[in-house]
Amino acid sequence: MPVELHLLLPFLVASILVTVVPGADMALVTRQVFIGGPRLAQRTILGNLTGICVHGVALAVGLSALLVASATAYTVVKLAGAAYLVWLGIQTIRSARRPAAGPDAAAGATYPVTPRRAFAQGLVSTVLNPKPALFFLTFLPQFVDRHGSVLAQTLFLTLVHVVVGLVWLTTYAHMVHRARQVLTGNRFRGWLERSTGAVLIALGVRVAVERR
Repeated sequence: MPVELHLLLPFLVASILVTVVPGADMALVTRQVFIGGPRLAQRTILGNLTGICVHGVALAVGLSALLVASATAYTVVKLAGAAYLVWLGIQTIRSARRPAAGPDAAAGATYPVTPRRAFAQGLVSTVLNPKPALFFLTFLPQFVDRHGSVLAQTLFLTLVHVVVGLVWLTTYAHMVHRARQVLTGNRFRGWLERSTGAVLIALGVRVAVERR
């Protein structure tokens, strides 16, 4: 095992706590469940986790440090991510205004999103979010033994974090889907989609105005 057990267990606990805190990833997964159910949400989850891998690899090769050292780079990435979240929120609110029609609409197919597009949305939203980079740069190194292989340990801890994210977000998507099946009325569905869209927009604005 690349990481000592006495370092792995605390990291696992901390990773779980960080993962279950609501954020842009959970809001986006919620949106996808409303649109296409757990299968579509799963593609977005895979995109989110691929984005986490990008940040983990970036840390391993030192690129994440650029976001911290360069105020300009940090601001550009932050604003791009904020704009993307706001755009997703607007699209979700617009989809809530469209009347449902037929059995597919009852399943949430009010706004066409292909599996490939769902994956890309998860990937882009995570890659353009500077917080994962800061998380890996400031948090993960605390659990790395500098006397061992830093690269191997960093990649291993990234994998652990990805697995935690996979389990939690998949469980969360199915929980949302079950709750949505209980309340399938068009009025309530529209309210849920508008609320989710508002959350995405609020998160985007928060990312944009939040100081470093």
